[in-house]
Amino acid sequence: MGGIQGPLVGATVHGLKLVAVAVVAQAVWSMARGLCTDAGTALIGLCAAALLLASGAPAAQLAALAAGFVAGLLWCRSANVPPPMADPLASGRAAWLALATFAVLLLALALLAWRYPHSGVALAQVFYRAGALVFGGGHVVLPLLRAPLVPGWLSDDAFLSGYGLAQAVPGPLFTVAAYLGAIAAASAPTAGAVIALLAIFAPGLLLAIAGSSLWGALAHRTRLRSGITGVNAAVVGVLAAALYNPVWTSAVHDAADVAVAAGALLLLMTHRVPALVVVALCAAVSVLRRTFSGG
Repeated sequence: MGGIQGPLVGATVHGLKLVAVAVVAQAVWSMARGLCTDAGTALIGLCAAALLLASGAPAAQLAALAAGFVAGLLWCRSANVPPPMADPLASGRAAWLALATFAVLLLALALLAWRYPHSGVALAQVFYRAGALVFGGGHVVLPLLRAPLVPGWLSDDAFLSGYGLAQAVPGPLFTVAAYLGAIAAASAPTAGAVIALLAIFAPGLLLAIAGSSLWGALAHRTRLRSGITGVNAAVVGVLAAALYNPVWTSAVHDAADVAVAAGALLLLMTHRVPALVVVALCAAVSVLRRTFSGG
């Protein structure tokens, strides 16, 4: 994995990381408004953030989501859920097959990744697990991918700058997986990109096939819906913790950085400036600062 070198390249990367600050802050604000709507869910989110900031271990993310589910069962009112699809994507048998395939792949990839670390199957496991655990919104892939990829597969600079640059690309945020896979598999970037892209979308596709048929029965289980409410609240805390570390700590170093990130956030929140323009502005401001400071 090569480093990012050169003062202008470094300044551009720094600008992209400031974009990531604004984007993640916007996501935390938006998700908190929709998923932490009362004292119970707000407390779950705060506890999840505290757990992540105190521990920092990748396993803490899973622990926070599991604790959120349990807390939801105990404290939360059941959330409103969308009605089942009028036309399910699959029959009941196919839905159960998709659900079984999802579970088998989750377990098999974990076992194979343990047996063959830093291989193509280990890379697939990272992205498959992230895709399987995303709740609440696509930005949750940030903490779910960063923990297993950095520093073993790529640097924080490469990860966060790619995440910032992805905001300028049309399409779902999950497509950042192609960039991350290519950087992680430096000796075979095309293969790495394909593996990462397929692996991160596969669990969602399998769960969509299963859920289209099974959700009608599951949606009526009030306890399950309460647990999902707790998980969604915990996800807000997980993303808020990632906003501070690594996003804020690695990108914001002085008052000027705060001003640039705040300006980018304001532009994104007003929805009046395209994301591509915000990305370009942050990169340009960072390069100009570096140029005139003589760095």
